Amino acid sequence: MPGMNGMELHRRLNELGCNLPIIFVTGHGDIQMAVEAMQNGALDFVTKPYREQELLDTISRALDKDAAKRQFLIEKRVVQERLATLTARETEVMEMMVDGNANKVIGIDLGISERTVEIHRGRVMKKMKTHSLAELVKMVLVAKGRLMPK
Repeated sequence: MPGMNGMELHRRLNELGCNLPIIFVTGHGDIQMAVEAMQNGALDFVTKPYREQELLDTISRALDKDAAKRQFLIEKRVVQERLATLTARETEVMEMMVDGNANKVIGIDLGISERTVEIHRGRVMKKMKTHSLAELVKMVLVAKGRLMPK
């Protein structure tokens, strides 16, 4: 490539926030170059000569990972949109729910009745479109970036 090598292009794409899956294919690669490429987010590093099926399998894995990542980002955005619909009090109650606090403890800490906590809790579950505390915890972890796709 005139004016820029593959590693420089990869760095530049990263600077621009490009999320495309990158596979390096080179006839002049070494271990240090492969390590640098992978540390900078490349999905794979294939050296020439390569078997055609090996490259096709690598591309297939890259596309699968990219599709999973894109789906995760869509789900994260949906969760964040749902979180944005919560009132300040519902958010407080939800955070305490996610931390594992019982309704009674939440009520005492917030200075509200246990029944009021139950009402807020029900609204949280309805707005977040879940019936399970475990699912709610997962949603919050995803929204906060603490849970990433496999």
